[in-house]
Amino acid sequence: MTLKLYCFGESGNAYKAALTLELSGLSWDAEYVDFFGGETRTTEYKSNINEMGEAPVLIDTDRDYKITQSGAIQDYIVHLSGKLNGSTPEERREVLRWVLWDNHKLSSIAGMTRFLMNFLPENKRPQEVIGFNQGRLQAAYAVLNDHLADKEWIVGTSMTIADLSCCGYLFYPEPYGFNRADWPHIDAWLTRIEQTPGWKHPYDLMPGSPADRA
Repeated sequence: MTLKLYCFGESGNAYKAALTLELSGLSWDAEYVDFFGGETRTTEYKSNINEMGEAPVLIDTDRDYKITQSGAIQDYIVHLSGKLNGSTPEERREVLRWVLWDNHKLSSIAGMTRFLMNFLPENKRPQEVIGFNQGRLQAAYAVLNDHLADKEWIVGTSMTIADLSCCGYLFYPEPYGFNRADWPHIDAWLTRIEQTPGWKHPYDLMPGSPADRA
């Protein structure tokens, strides 16, 4: 099986896909995407890799199959590996519910806020937008923290792609308004993920980091 993930280290959405691949046990290779150099905005990339102009993108060369969007990629990895999903139809729908919640309420806001605070020139950072987004993130953190108060994992009794979706941006070191110490149940859950055999930090798992552009 030959799987290639177009990704870059700074992307939490790419990290969701990469970490799911890594923990699934499937063999895969990372293909670096020069996002900050404008690669995803080129005609070549949109024509040949992803018409949406985004990463991650997973290509299964054995099946001549390409899929984009982190949640869909995670679902495909589950399909190939038989791992990291719920054990019943009800649990699988619950996994999907949390992946959709994360994509809409947590990761989309966290990714945007982190970008605005760290990857734009300081004089171009929109403070009102950042403040508004951080308020929304606090509400999302509270939902997740409360849900994990009496659970080790988001769904069921073992790790699923619900966990690997919701944690996508929470391991990054750049400041964007998230402090693990403020959310004890999230902190304990992230520790469990870190202690899972095969876990890697995003900058160790994928090519590309802010240090490369320093």
